[in-house]
Amino acid sequence: MMNEAVIYARVSSKDQEREGYSIPAQLKLLKDYSASRNFAIVREFVDIETAKTAGRKQFNEMVSFLKQSSSCRMVIVEKTDRLYRNFRDYLTLEDLDIEIHLPKEGQIISKDSKSQSKLAHGIQLVFARNYIENLREEVRKGMREKAEQGIYPSRPPIGYKNNKLEHTIELDPVKAPIARRMFELYATSNYSLSAVRKALKEEFGKLLAKGYLERLLKSPFYTGLFVWEGKTYQGTHIPLISKAQFDTVQTVFRGHNKSRYRKREFAFRGLLTCAYDNCLVTAEIKKEKYVYYRCTGHRGKCELPYFREEDLGNRLGQVLKDIHIPDDILGQLESSLLGDKNRGETIRKQQEERLKQRLASVRHRLDRAYMDKLDGSITDEFWARKNDEWRGEEKEVLFALQGLDQIQPERMLNAVRILELANKAHYLYVKQPPAEKARLLKTVLSNCSVDAVNIHPTYRKPFDLIFMQTKNDGWRARRDSNSRPSGSKQAVVKSK
Repeated sequence: MMNEAVIYARVSSKDQEREGYSIPAQLKLLKDYSASRNFAIVREFVDIETAKTAGRKQFNEMVSFLKQSSSCRMVIVEKTDRLYRNFRDYLTLEDLDIEIHLPKEGQIISKDSKSQSKLAHGIQLVFARNYIENLREEVRKGMREKAEQGIYPSRPPIGYKNNKLEHTIELDPVKAPIARRMFELYATSNYSLSAVRKALKEEFGKLLAKGYLERLLKSPFYTGLFVWEGKTYQGTHIPLISKAQFDTVQTVFRGHNKSRYRKREFAFRGLLTCAYDNCLVTAEIKKEKYVYYRCTGHRGKCELPYFREEDLGNRLGQVLKDIHIPDDILGQLESSLLGDKNRGETIRKQQEERLKQRLASVRHRLDRAYMDKLDGSITDEFWARKNDEWRGEEKEVLFALQGLDQIQPERMLNAVRILELANKAHYLYVKQPPAEKARLLKTVLSNCSVDAVNIHPTYRKPFDLIFMQTKNDGWRARRDSNSRPSGSKQAVVKSK
């Protein structure tokens, strides 16, 4: 009996589809692959989407089909970045318990795959997002060009509104008085931010969040300037307040927010939250020399005990033990990723050669048609129409070649460096002072909460994938027999 499978193909822009080869090339590859393995293709799903589109209709239909089908448990797709656009897609397909074939990458991913194959696949997913980021960069270029023209490329602050017909920013007659009034009040230095909020609520019925109000009062937009991507531009919009009034407001801010001198920096402050009430974990000195960490208690009395800095540091070190990759597994992963890099470079060269051949063909057509025009074999109108068409095609091919040049060949090398960090993280941690330990932890973690017994880390990508592999696939058996999981009662809890 033949194994049933679906095939999935995707291009990331309408331009790629108009080029006429991307989707057909993918489908041919996938059908040839299926035929060589005697798979029965029961459905085809094809998406043609832009980087700005939130969802993929055909991808979602494929997921629905796989949920309903008990006989078809296989998806065949060209490569990783054709299948996933984000980490949510990855988890969606993983939950379906299907087998994924990636012909161009030479991988088959399923629940029975080797742990290093799963990890390599997950890391490829994280780094494949680089392609989508490149597409987004094109959008950002357009927004920068708009900023260069003096037009703010986003929604303006309160007091202004977008004119969608003329693509400009103009005063909002309803809300402009609110913006003027907030500057007038705060410039007197007699009003705190809370008092300004209250006054605006009483006068206009508009209650602004305190943090938002502060951002508005510090925005140079109201003087006719705006900041975009760290650069200040002279806007074409009408100023609401004078530069002198804006400077006065900033002076008042400096007077209200004098910096406080801090006698001592605490390494792990700002890194942890309390698991009981989600407050931050802060630090203080006891007996003029011992550093203790505790819940800030902003939501009332808390059950979290006090921790000595040394004990807390030891517990946090276990978080790095839990992403340790043994040396032999690290060697296998590095070989796999570097092999993927070489295959990717081969594919890139093949694509480059195909594009160059297409470019030569387009230019040959242009030259031949031009000679026909000079000989009178074709009309000027026909020449003008075809010239525009072929010049557009030439431009598309040149853009595609430029995109190939921008592909970062060091992507897999970066993945290797991350794996090496996971391999050495705990070794490096134990040799460093508390401040450097905290810096290393912030590289690996996006969040971390603590209760009386357990550390609850949230790992950054792709360290979360590495953690799941070490947790589920038995790598821990290779570690020191004395190592214990982060939830063990390994630390002595000292109360105040």
